[in-house]
Amino acid sequence: MKTTKDTTAPGDSGDVRLTGIGKTYGAFTAVHPLDLTVPEGSFFALLGASGCGKTTTLRMIAGLEEPTSGTVHLGDQDVTALPPYKRPVNTVFQSYALFPHLDIFENVAFGLRRRGIRSVKKQVEEMLELVQLGEQARKKPHQLSGGQQQRVAVARALINHPKVLLLDEPLGALDLKLRRQMQLELKRIQTEVGITFVHVTHDQEEAMTMADTVAVMNAGRVEQLGAPADLYENPRTTFVANFLGTSNFIEAEVDSASGGELVLRAGGGKLILPEARNSAPTTTGGKVLVGVRPEKISLTHADDAGGIPAGRNRITGRIAGAGFIGVSTQFVVDSPVCADFEVYVQNIDRDPRLVPGAEVVLHWNPAHTFGLDAAQDIDAGVETVEEEVA
Repeated sequence: MKTTKDTTAPGDSGDVRLTGIGKTYGAFTAVHPLDLTVPEGSFFALLGASGCGKTTTLRMIAGLEEPTSGTVHLGDQDVTALPPYKRPVNTVFQSYALFPHLDIFENVAFGLRRRGIRSVKKQVEEMLELVQLGEQARKKPHQLSGGQQQRVAVARALINHPKVLLLDEPLGALDLKLRRQMQLELKRIQTEVGITFVHVTHDQEEAMTMADTVAVMNAGRVEQLGAPADLYENPRTTFVANFLGTSNFIEAEVDSASGGELVLRAGGGKLILPEARNSAPTTTGGKVLVGVRPEKISLTHADDAGGIPAGRNRITGRIAGAGFIGVSTQFVVDSPVCADFEVYVQNIDRDPRLVPGAEVVLHWNPAHTFGLDAAQDIDAGVETVEEEVA
């Protein structure tokens, strides 16, 4: 089944617009006033650790929390004062809350029957086909796997034709393998129905796999907003750089600038940083945090350093530890410019000399370097992320 985007009168659909939206609980600010636009028909993720304000933001869109300030618009309609049942949105929670005494068909049909619609067979069958559960229609929820139950919950929400589907940690109860399968399933469903999905998650991989746009939240604010690849490749803060994967940071000083490149001094050597990938002040002598992702780096034994191509950034070090994880080996290198420098090397042609204690040269394409303001906390965002409770 291919479901096309609903084309209704102007004002009945459109972007989700949050304007100055904020939420406080007494002296505690859960969400600082923020402006955020979720484009119509997009898959949008609110990503962050526990307590960052992402679920509170979602609940304000749903009408389950009253904003302390600001407005919520769905298209041209101001829904800030509307109760949840009058908003053209539906929410899928981590606990699917299926009716155990009803079969799957009747669980999906529930919303239609509640609205007094008698002829539900065609709509329910189409929705079950969309979530690939047509053959399970007469089973009870307890007879389905967690992933199948999750799809029933999505079908039950979508059959009401909401303008926006809100998903609050919907995959949190699934094991890792099933969660990854469901990430692809949810993206497929969103693409087919063409409506706006707003998804809250603490899982970086989940957000980056499914979403067109990700808003990384931290302490009640949007830290950075963008496409997943852009956030990963061009983080603007240490929090984003550390929260989305792993980053190595080198404290450096601006030496000179020319031809769109900055020349930086670090530990007696020099590094090249494209100006377009720098968000730190660029005055001569100014401090910069030079960042590079572990998988962007090549590791060469010191005896072979002469074969490294010219023009690459390079630092020297000694392997402090190595861990084999199948697809790659993760090395920790002790370097004069960065302790515990992490390098991920694919296990294609393994050099048997790359063992703890070996002297090595780390080198990478300067285009993979990014620069951040050195005034930031270098360890922001590296805390262990736990599932959000509040």
